[in-house]
Amino acid sequence: MLRFDFVKSSYSNTSGECVEVALNVTGAVAVRDSKDAADGPILRLAPHAWARFAGSWGDGPVRDDAR
Repeated sequence: MLRFDFVKSSYSNTSGECVEVALNVTGAVAVRDSKDAADGPILRLAPHAWARFAGSWGDGPVRDDAR
């Protein structure tokens, strides 16, 4: 079984409403809700899909070549 090492965002608020991301497994990015960390679902994405999603938060356009 894969072990993801989740990290909470530095932008998290004190009410605990945030997501955690794990980047330690080759070929996967895992995302989960910090409120359900113990037994909640984990969304697993390919690194290129995560890069495209995360890239959409910035000022520039989403790159089609993100891998």
